[in-house]
Formats: sequence, structure tokens, C-alpha cells
Amino acid sequence: MVEEILLTVDEAIEYVRNNVNVGDTLEISYNRIFAPGEVLGILEEDEETGEGLRVNLQLNGEILNQAVEIDFNEIYDDLLEMNHITDDREVTIEIDF
Repeated sequence: MVEEILLTVDEAIEYVRNNVNVGDTLEISYNRIFAPGEVLGILEEDEETGEGLRVNLQLNGEILNQAVEIDFNEIYDDLLEMNHITDDREVTIEIDF
């Protein structure tokens, strides 16, 4: 069963910080991009460089299968939806503007 929740962007970032773990699947939809992948790591904000919370993903795909780093500061205004999938739970997070 999929649990659906409506969060602001700040609440969604806080959700990632508190609930997403290495090995989980995170599907991020922002702007015109859909980035599904396995979480390789989560890096906290860096005040010196201005980088936000960053998630490293090993993208799922037959053609494109690479690791990417997504900075939530960079996609803040474009974030639309996220799916967080673990072994026993699936949560769909819709962004409330």
C-alpha cells in the first residue's frame, strides 16, 4: 500500500534528512526530470559552499545507469514529487506550493 502525503519543499527536505537511508530507493521528480535510483549517500548542508542537503543516487535504467548527486538547494523551486521506497513501505510525497 502506498502512503501519500502532502508537504512543503522544506518539509520534504526534512523528510529526506530524517527518513531516507542508504540502500533505499528514492524517485525524485523536478522540473522536467525524473531521477529514480538507489540512495548511495546523504550529505548534510555545507554553509561554507552554500550547498544544500545532497543525495547521491545510483540511477536505475537500461541505457543510463550512473551515479548523480542532487542538491536540494539547486532544485528547491522545481521539486514536484518524490517516492521513497523501502523493503516494507512506499511513501509518495507531493509538494504543496
